[in-house]
Amino acid sequence: MTGPQTGADGPDSGLRELPLTIADGAGERRFGVYVHVPYCRVRCGYCDYNTYTSRELGGAGTDGLRDYPDHAVAEIKFAHKMMQAANIPPRPAATVFFGGGTPTLLGPDGMAKILGAIRDTWGLAADAEVTTETNPDSVSAADLVALAAAGFTRVSVGMQSGVEHVLATLERTHKPSNVPTVVAAARAAGLAASVDLIYGTPGETMADWCTSLETALALNLDHVSAYALSIEPGTRLARRVARGELPEVDDDDLAAKYERADEVLTSAGLNWYEISNWARPGHESRHNLGYWTGADWWGIGPGAHSGFGSATPGGGIRFWNVKHPRKYAQRIQAGDSPTAEWEYPDQAAALLEQVMLGIRLPQGLDLAVLPERGRRGLAGLIADGLLDGRAALKGRAVLTLRGRLLADTVVHDLT
Repeated sequence: MTGPQTGADGPDSGLRELPLTIADGAGERRFGVYVHVPYCRVRCGYCDYNTYTSRELGGAGTDGLRDYPDHAVAEIKFAHKMMQAANIPPRPAATVFFGGGTPTLLGPDGMAKILGAIRDTWGLAADAEVTTETNPDSVSAADLVALAAAGFTRVSVGMQSGVEHVLATLERTHKPSNVPTVVAAARAAGLAASVDLIYGTPGETMADWCTSLETALALNLDHVSAYALSIEPGTRLARRVARGELPEVDDDDLAAKYERADEVLTSAGLNWYEISNWARPGHESRHNLGYWTGADWWGIGPGAHSGFGSATPGGGIRFWNVKHPRKYAQRIQAGDSPTAEWEYPDQAAALLEQVMLGIRLPQGLDLAVLPERGRRGLAGLIADGLLDGRAALKGRAVLTLRGRLLADTVVHDLT
């Protein structure tokens, strides 16, 4: 079995042409835009994302933040030309998502400039979902009013926990009291609001986790994301665990907290629509659903990933930008492609992606897409309580609650 074809940039140039094959069926695929803003005031102890503080950039962080909107606009124009050259039919952006990092550090004017370029270049669908992430202490009520006026429709707040000692272990800079203030201000500005939670922080008890869930539900939210903490090598949190200052993450504890989250959120009327996401009907994150259901998207900014027709064996492409803001800026200022590497998924890679993403959703997968090996494994997965037997009789592979906890195992057995 061969792997996907790959490519990488030389010292001065990245990907400059998209394969013409990605135009096939593009008119039926939704198009989204992701904007990665790689700047933070401080780095949280658990964070291994592609983000940078001014100190990490040698004091140049302020300049990068100031110039970033212009660089993002230049990449938007570059992307548009590449898409036109590949004969991709014009499509307005159905969704836009500003992530990071801390996108709101750009300020409303910088964010509006980038969103305006997206609107002017591709257009925005009449019902476009336009989201920004924010920390509870990095945005003001006036900022949120300005973002709504610019066309943003939704804000995702990095709450992480409702307990002070858990936030301290994660090295978050906000207090629990900041969260309701931001959510209320977002609603007053006409924005939908969601919160992100993290469970499994060393020292977090089940009572602490229940407090976080109850605090989030007290905000009467329509959307909540809950992610298991992963202690990544090289982070300050990993070093503290290695020194014995903090206990390691316990898999049984993570499982119990996930089950509690599902119980509490479901009881409150928020249904799971992806393994780590719950929402009231009609309030799902359409941008993230685009990733899981085969939409096309372009990622703007340092380290951002893009994908076109990526579920089509031999016909799609995935690519990603250089990670460091300084190198990204140099590429953009030189009029060059910021792309670092790319790959053309082969049949095996496309199938793996289809199964890995589709199995995360409540409707699961059509059994017809599975290879013979995967179909042979169905009985064992049902017997182990990982797949719903009744759904299988109807031709679908659907995870049970236990299956959600062991989704990687299910994907392995189905592919």
